Amino acid sequence: MFIHICIRESDMNIVVIVQARMNSTRLPGKVMLPVLGKSLLIRQIERIKASHLSTSVVVATTTENTDDLIVKLCHNEGIECFRGDENDVLDRHYQAGLYYNADVIIKIPSDCPLIDPRIIDKVIKFYIDHCTEYDFVSNLHPATYPDGNDVEVIPMSILEYTHKHAKNSFEREHTTPFIWDNPDMFRIGNCTWELGYDFSMSHRWTLDYPEDYHFIAEVYKKLYIHNPLFGLYDILSLVEDHPEITEINSRYVGVNWYRKHLHQLKTVNISQTRLEYFDDRARI
Repeated sequence: MFIHICIRESDMNIVVIVQARMNSTRLPGKVMLPVLGKSLLIRQIERIKASHLSTSVVVATTTENTDDLIVKLCHNEGIECFRGDENDVLDRHYQAGLYYNADVIIKIPSDCPLIDPRIIDKVIKFYIDHCTEYDFVSNLHPATYPDGNDVEVIPMSILEYTHKHAKNSFEREHTTPFIWDNPDMFRIGNCTWELGYDFSMSHRWTLDYPEDYHFIAEVYKKLYIHNPLFGLYDILSLVEDHPEITEINSRYVGVNWYRKHLHQLKTVNISQTRLEYFDDRARI
């Protein structure tokens, strides 16, 4: 079993890494789509920066020319930006962690523009409070929060080991499956919804399809003006009062990347994804 050395909270350099690129398969340029005058990437980073327990936020993009736009945006907004391999996202996280001298990285994908800062802090605090007990902590293995609140906490020693030993392409593309699928090697902690609910397969707040963008934009239009840092329960109240908003992207509820790798993932099962075929050719 691999066990990392726990560092005192006061000494931890906790770096949030947001992987982002322009060449998204189903919705190219999605991170640059506008909401209330700013890109979704900036809106998400505003929410991440409201977290109290992270040290810094870094956008990890690629070396492709198409991602010069992301680098320029980060420069203009005063956001740290790192460039790495387009397809080996594990390497991109690892190299960014080294560059920023991280002790712990927080992996949050750029398809979570509705992420609740309080959930980020809850997962980080769970790791800090239990860092002698766990080598890796997330809120998605298995998930309980609405899809789009993904937080994974990875100490650099664990990330380094994973970087050296993960061989399968899906492990390199998604960064953490090697950790998930080796519970005999890593002590894995999961931070679940404190109310005991599981909305992971019923509430879709992530960004992957045009309909997702329209849903997210509608949520921002309804809530941002009253509270820029609206949270989980504000969104739940909104969609309960306006079920028509949920209908915007309801056809994709439960759809995620797991469905393509169920034969390879050892610790993910069919109840955590949907297998139906969807037409990805829709446009905004």
